[in-house]
Formats: sequence, C-alpha cells, structure tokens
Amino acid sequence: MPQTIISLSTRGAGLYEFTHEAEAFVHKSGLEEGLLTVFVRHTSCSLLIQENADPDVRRDLDQFFKRLVPPSTDPSMRWIIHTAEGPDDMPAHIKAALTQVSIGIPLSGGRLMLGTWQGLYLFEHRDRQHRREIVLHLGR
Repeated sequence: MPQTIISLSTRGAGLYEFTHEAEAFVHKSGLEEGLLTVFVRHTSCSLLIQENADPDVRRDLDQFFKRLVPPSTDPSMRWIIHTAEGPDDMPAHIKAALTQVSIGIPLSGGRLMLGTWQGLYLFEHRDRQHRREIVLHLGR
C-alpha cells in the first residue's frame, strides 16, 4: 500500500491544516476504499480533526491548551523538572500526551470520509518554529 511523509513548517504554537496534502495523496494513490492512517513523528506536537471553517475555533483551542498547561515558568508549574529546551518543553509533551499522535480516516469513493467542516491539523505545542514530519499510510 502507498505511504509517504509530508513535512510541515510551523511558526510556533497553533494549528496547521494539512487536509489538502492528505487528499492529494489519497487521490494520487487511486485507492477507492480503505483507511488513511496519519502519524506524526514527534513528541511535542499532535494531530487533530477539527473544524476548518471558522478560524476562531483554532484560536480558542490553542488558548484553552495554553491555559490548561501553561509554561514551566508559571507558578502553578513549579513541579516540572524537564526544561532542557525551555519553559515550553515539558508543557508541549503534556499537551501531546493529552491529544493524539495518530488518526485513522476511512476512504470511500477515493475520498476521505471527513465531515463537511472537518479538517486535518498538526497541533504545534512549541513556541518556536519547527519542521514536522507526518506519515500518511493507506491500507485496505
């Protein structure tokens, strides 16, 4: 079955849509029915299926997670030991642990079975820019 790795550049924390890249991969494969497995190869970002119509949804989600898991410099996070790469290091790992690093999306008629307002997102949890690798794998 077909497999590829796509690379996304992030500019810091937030949600980065890659639905079109996944759809193009599925279309190129010619597979009509099956399952697209999406996997991110990093421990400080994650994957989401989320609304892609209103950008306020993405902003609100990002703000929610910032409040839920603030940087290690926040007084409520004094217990954190792992700060090797800065105050957003361990909080990024916690956010990734609370979300997911792999998603399965069924295919029908050669198309992803996403809902009308659903899109695929890389959820970057680090404050600085990164280059992230996402594996796309098609199976029957």
